Amino acid sequence: MSPALEIFVNKLYPNANKALDDLLSDGMTIMAGGFGLCGIPENLILALRDSGVKNLTFISNNAGVDDFGLGLLLQTHQIKKMISSYVGENKTFEQQFLNKELELEFNPQGTLAERIRAGGAGIPGFYTKAGVGTIIAEGKEHKDFDGETYILETGLKADLAVVKAWKGDEQGNLIYRKTARNFNPMMATAGKVTVVEVEEIVPVGALDRDAIHTPGIYISRLILGEFEKRIEQRTIREREKT
Repeated sequence: MSPALEIFVNKLYPNANKALDDLLSDGMTIMAGGFGLCGIPENLILALRDSGVKNLTFISNNAGVDDFGLGLLLQTHQIKKMISSYVGENKTFEQQFLNKELELEFNPQGTLAERIRAGGAGIPGFYTKAGVGTIIAEGKEHKDFDGETYILETGLKADLAVVKAWKGDEQGNLIYRKTARNFNPMMATAGKVTVVEVEEIVPVGALDRDAIHTPGIYISRLILGEFEKRIEQRTIREREKT
């Protein structure tokens, strides 16, 4: 296609509720970006809570804290299963898991990241040494390479991915900022539909092409968000007495 004939699809939505309006159904699998509270899609998580959709499986590094992030969906019992690598910082998570109200598929963090990357790249599975000899390996295929034992892990995909980026243009080309470039880029490629919230929307062509982390081809819908950006654990040092 000639550059002069490029057709731009309108991916911009006025808010998170509108962006998710016709995408949600009970029992779906959703990927949510972020690490702790860094780089989480705050607005889209609130819209998911307000929608009332339930029996959800979430693929996310962790589940936020009790009153923020995915912790809000645990409070309303909308999540039935978490596929995660870190389960601390959330008493609601702990209580529901111990009460057998919440399923957990636990992953080493690197394995989780690679499973998501593999799903987005169309790779059905890969072998890794992480977890060999532990309960993580139970029921999984084992295979030896060069005298070392590995286990087979499968790629992960989702019905919907919700991610957060720093800047995006009107066609969904994205740049993430520093630590917020965690699970977001991988998840953006692994959802059947990917919805992103950004801090700033710029015109097409305004982003340095060499600086783009996620090409717009992966992004279905885009919103401009408003962010609280909480600190997960705020630690301060008392001023020394003089």
